[in-house]
Amino acid sequence: QDEEKWDFVLVSDIHEVGSEREIKRKKFLDELSKKGFTIKKIEDQKLFYGVRAPPLLFRQYQWLLRDPDNRQQSPDGHRDVAVTTRIRIVNFILQNTVTPDLEKLRDLIKKKVFEAAFPLHEKGELSEFLKEKWARWRVIFCRQPIEKIRWYFGEKVALYFAWLGWYTFLLGIAAAAGLLVFVAGITVFNSSQLSKEICEAKDTIMCPLCDQHCPFWRLSDTCTYARVTHMIDNEGTVLFAMFMAIWATVFLELWKRQRARVVTNWDLYRWDEEEEELALELINNLQHEPRQYQHSYFRSTIVLLLVLVMIAVLVGIAHALVIYRVVATALFAQSSSGFLREQADTVAVMTGAVLHYITIVIMSKVNRRVALFLCDLEKPRTFSQRESTFTVKIFTFQFFTNFSSLIYIAFFLGRINGHPGNYVRIAGKWRLEECHPSGCITDLFIQMAIIMLLKQTISNVMEYLNPWICHQLRRKRRQRPKKRRMMLGEEEEAEDPCKRQWLSNYELNEVNIFSLFDEFLEMVIQYSFTTIFVAAFPLAPLLAFCNNLFEIHLDAIKMMRLHRRMVPRKANDIGIWLLVLEAIGILAVIGNGLVIAITSDFIPVLVYKYTYSPCVMENSTGVDCSTGYINHSLSTFRVQDFEFYTKLPQMPPGFVSNNITECRYRDYRNADDYSYTVQFWHIFAARLAFLILFEHVALCVKLIAAWYIPDVPLSVKNTFLGRKHSDLRKELSMMEYSTEV
Repeated sequence: QDEEKWDFVLVSDIHEVGSEREIKRKKFLDELSKKGFTIKKIEDQKLFYGVRAPPLLFRQYQWLLRDPDNRQQSPDGHRDVAVTTRIRIVNFILQNTVTPDLEKLRDLIKKKVFEAAFPLHEKGELSEFLKEKWARWRVIFCRQPIEKIRWYFGEKVALYFAWLGWYTFLLGIAAAAGLLVFVAGITVFNSSQLSKEICEAKDTIMCPLCDQHCPFWRLSDTCTYARVTHMIDNEGTVLFAMFMAIWATVFLELWKRQRARVVTNWDLYRWDEEEEELALELINNLQHEPRQYQHSYFRSTIVLLLVLVMIAVLVGIAHALVIYRVVATALFAQSSSGFLREQADTVAVMTGAVLHYITIVIMSKVNRRVALFLCDLEKPRTFSQRESTFTVKIFTFQFFTNFSSLIYIAFFLGRINGHPGNYVRIAGKWRLEECHPSGCITDLFIQMAIIMLLKQTISNVMEYLNPWICHQLRRKRRQRPKKRRMMLGEEEEAEDPCKRQWLSNYELNEVNIFSLFDEFLEMVIQYSFTTIFVAAFPLAPLLAFCNNLFEIHLDAIKMMRLHRRMVPRKANDIGIWLLVLEAIGILAVIGNGLVIAITSDFIPVLVYKYTYSPCVMENSTGVDCSTGYINHSLSTFRVQDFEFYTKLPQMPPGFVSNNITECRYRDYRNADDYSYTVQFWHIFAARLAFLILFEHVALCVKLIAAWYIPDVPLSVKNTFLGRKHSDLRKELSMMEYSTEV
């Protein structure tokens, strides 16, 4: 039975005898034969070539990568090589075997000489265990069998699932804290003094929201919107933002410890990737010369400039979304539908969020092509270097794709739009959006909620349905001809036992070098959403937690049941992703500090309470110190100063006076010349002071947490200490023994 175990299967169309493709295929297979490979051919609608490497290759691998101190001992004594290691070695040799025409397997697949090359899913106890105890929805709350995943898919996949499991476990704590803050916000839904003031402001007439036929409106009309805003924007949000900054650090520090334990158990803590790659190159070709480290400042400059151009394009797309919202708001405000007219702002923000999601989907594909092109320009030395540079580029592009629009809403919306009588306009026509009198944070909340929900529902459904549908279609396509042949009576010869296994593996969906990368990228972008703007959306960790419970088993089902077997990769950490996660942790501190200081009304309310409120002006006990804040935060505008663009409509019914001479708008400006008031500069200084204080405190706490939690557990350090001690004792006793002899 061992003789029928094949390391890899190559699939090819049936080419005409003597055709160029057939000759190229024969040359490649001849090269494998020269290296001692056993090749078995099975013909169906396609040609299948089973490939098995000679035992010598694995003995060489074990010899080269054995502990140097033990190489002189038992040169013939070798353990069986793990299946994952066999597949990895064979894959390396297949990918690096060169034909006399100087073509590799990658080139032959591009030229349609071969269609696919893949390792086989095993039929055995291990695969059955993983299918039943891991790749099932019913085990969604069970612990993952990381050790068994490692034996089947290799260390890199096992580390991904170990990281994802650890991240999801700690997300549970963040989700509980976020839910607590949100519930606390709901309890003050009706009791907030600011909401009460807006709901009771029936006599406060607000300036029109657009230029054409938009009416004056009462501040009390937006009572519900104000309550929702103050449900999100409260003191608890500030504490939660600080908590999430610390959580991000603690999560990474605890992951470093967890990773150290796991890779020590696997005996990979001090594994050297470069040494492994050099060993494989020499096994493949003894004459191989290593490629030298090189760096070109010219090439790096070109790549940097192209990256900046791409970022400018992505920021340009964010500007286009802003223009859409501005134009949509103007059009909805003039709509014949009463609902659209009243909710023009909210509908524009919601449709803008859906449009933003669509741009994310499209630009993700464009970003990948651009990042690959830039990697080719850079010419990295090894596959791992290429993966690292690609990761940094694609994450940068995806970050701007996902967050440019959110950054605008959080920090620019309503702050660069001017004021009545002097609005900033796009193309001199459409005026920029402005914030609601109760603050801009609800716009950010809506945008975050829609994008996260769409990303996590639609993306996950598509992630499962796409491979499932493709798998079903491939199976049906293969079943039809078989029935026809059976009717013709041609199925007489006994079927080769390998044929069914090879065909069933071929019918599965193709995997590529980016399959695992895509899963990591999806999770890291989600981690960014969960931490960077969490002050505006405390439910983000809860949504991420629920999503990840499904994500773990969705990925497991795809890998075990819907996709061909991944080529196992050796690894002792999650690579460049750790640095990306640490960068996100720092961005989270900056982002949340800016959201609280700039987007939220936390600072203006605080300044009002301690500088201008009734509590300061007069010794009034029993009065809420934020009483009068809403009136204080609105400026007065004379209707006669409107620009000629503004066409005021007939007064809506219900207004006491048809002759409105003044209206209010959200800003701190003087009533006579519309210049900034002293209060504006007080608040500006307080925002700046808070931002500096928050970020320094949060970063200090992060540094203290990083110092307090050692990266490597003492158990791991003691393990290595014991090993060193026993090795030295053994050396000394061997020396004494040799001198005695």
